[in-house]
Amino acid sequence: MINKTQDMNEMQTRMEQMARVIHNKVGKGMRLGIMFLGMIPATVLGLVACDEHRDFPDTGMKVGHILCTDGKVMSYEDYSLSGKEAIAVVFHLNRDEAMAGNGYAVYLHDLAPEAFADSIGIAQSTSADLAALDGNENTFALYETTETSSPIAEQVFELWKYGQSAYVPSVAQMRLLYASREAVNPYIEQCGGMPIPDSANECWYWTSTEVAGQETAKAWLYSTGSGTIQETPKWQAHKVRPIITLSE
Repeated sequence: MINKTQDMNEMQTRMEQMARVIHNKVGKGMRLGIMFLGMIPATVLGLVACDEHRDFPDTGMKVGHILCTDGKVMSYEDYSLSGKEAIAVVFHLNRDEAMAGNGYAVYLHDLAPEAFADSIGIAQSTSADLAALDGNENTFALYETTETSSPIAEQVFELWKYGQSAYVPSVAQMRLLYASREAVNPYIEQCGGMPIPDSANECWYWTSTEVAGQETAKAWLYSTGSGTIQETPKWQAHKVRPIITLSE
């Protein structure tokens, strides 16, 4: 009887031990399962995040973008769907904080040939600096000179009816336009404008820069065919291609 009781006690003890082992294993498995399940959402979210990556459109201004008469600048694709009227094409982006504005746009059309000044003998207070991006300031100086008038300055001021601050570019600004002419010409043409010419008979434009030391008599012409400049008597009639400083 005692042996049977001992056997029963031993069996019960073993059963309790087995139960604890099973409990521990099951509990550990459950805990691991819970930990694994807890890791799944993060993994899935990571995969979803990768799957849902999108290349959002770059809305920044670029060379070749179109300036409209309402002052908006947009890509040619957006412009072609907008129903707006184009007035100029972006040809330079400003990367220098010292420069005014965010860039420059060139008008779609030339202005008719006119003289730099009605008469010679008067310095018109432009900077005469070949490296200065100061066409806007030069054009105001030409316009405000009272001793003589400037037909080219008067022409660009007529363009202000669109609300755009057009001006005669300086020599340095014409250099920037010359460097970008191949990039912008297709957009100018698509907008119905006149491309920047390179033929010898059509390529000479007035700048707003007087010749240093000869400010009373001469100003600089710029060739969009070769990128060269030529000092020229102010009374001669030549074309102007106005530009605009962009401030968006």
